Amino acid sequence: MTTTRPAQRRTTAVMVGGLALTVLVAVAPFLDGTTHLLADHVRAGYPGYGPDEVRAAVTAYQYLLAGVGVLGVAAWLWAIRAVRTGRRWARGAATAAFALALVLALTALLTRDTSGDVGLAPALGWAGLLPCVAGAVAVVLLWRAPRVSPGTPAA
Repeated sequence: MTTTRPAQRRTTAVMVGGLALTVLVAVAPFLDGTTHLLADHVRAGYPGYGPDEVRAAVTAYQYLLAGVGVLGVAAWLWAIRAVRTGRRWARGAATAAFALALVLALTALLTRDTSGDVGLAPALGWAGLLPCVAGAVAVVLLWRAPRVSPGTPAA
């Protein structure tokens, strides 16, 4: 796929924004206020948990979310490179990556654990959807961008 330069720049800018949001969402669970948010959520769902069990649950969430964030960063970088270099398969691959990210984000937001409450603190679950908004915009821009023949100079 080869896009005209303005469309390519616009799409790339949106994707870089999505990359930045992904980094913020991946780092958020390690911030002090969010750590307390996670701990309070675990304590509310499992009142019998002691401090060590709550800390272990928070740590598990932190590293799980960081791992998903690292995968998201890799997907953004890969998609940005594919768009910048005009790869023909960039539209389909970016669409598939967006769909997978949306499923993961909705799963994190909506999955209930054994306490009957959602497993992840809702604020973090909603924050996980932010990069998906950028992904949706990027996918729309990719599919709306005009295709030009190889060898045709980009405008």
